[in-house]
Amino acid sequence: MEQRRFLELNDVAEELNISFAQVYALVRRGDLPAIKIGGRGQWRVERAKLEDFISRMYAETADFIRDNPFVGGDLPELDKPR
Repeated sequence: MEQRRFLELNDVAEELNISFAQVYALVRRGDLPAIKIGGRGQWRVERAKLEDFISRMYAETADFIRDNPFVGGDLPELDKPR
């Protein structure tokens, strides 16, 4: 099955398991490159750009983890009985 080159924002939201509003914010801030096409200005994200974004988020997360090592007290809710 051939994948589509361009995704609607709803498709991106589903791929990332986040809300449409979160995807729209990523696009409007310029964090996730997108194009606006058609007379009604429909947003589209190229699949390759989405993959680049995901790779960038993995790299940023790795940097965060390296710069902020986990210490046992980071998650107090895990220490408390339910």
